[in-house]
Amino acid sequence: MERKRRNKTQVFRITGARLGLDEDVRGRQRRYVMSMVIRTLSVLATVILWNVERHVAIVTLIAGGLLPYVAVVIANAGRESTPSLPSNFMPSPVRPALDSGNLKKTSDQS
Repeated sequence: MERKRRNKTQVFRITGARLGLDEDVRGRQRRYVMSMVIRTLSVLATVILWNVERHVAIVTLIAGGLLPYVAVVIANAGRESTPSLPSNFMPSPVRPALDSGNLKKTSDQS
C-alpha cells in the first residue's frame, strides 16, 4: 500500500500494522468536517432555492437534516479493521508428532 505524506514523499507500508491513532483521528475529523461543509451548502441551497425551485429546495432541506446523523455515524465508525495477510503468505508446515513405536522398554521406562 502506498501513501503520501505532507511533503509529497512516498511511504510504503510493509507490515500488517494499523495506521497510527493520530492519523486515524485526523482522517475521521476530516470526513466529519467535509460532511458538515456539504450540510451547510445544502442548507444555503435550500434558502436560495425556496422561492425559485421548491422541489429541489425540499430535497436539499432533507439532505441537510440527514447529513449530521450520517456524519456522526461515519466519524464514530471506529478504527480501521486489521489488514489481512498478504496474498503470498504461506503458513509454516505442519510437523507430525513423534510416535512411540521406536522406544525400547527398559527398567527406567514404565
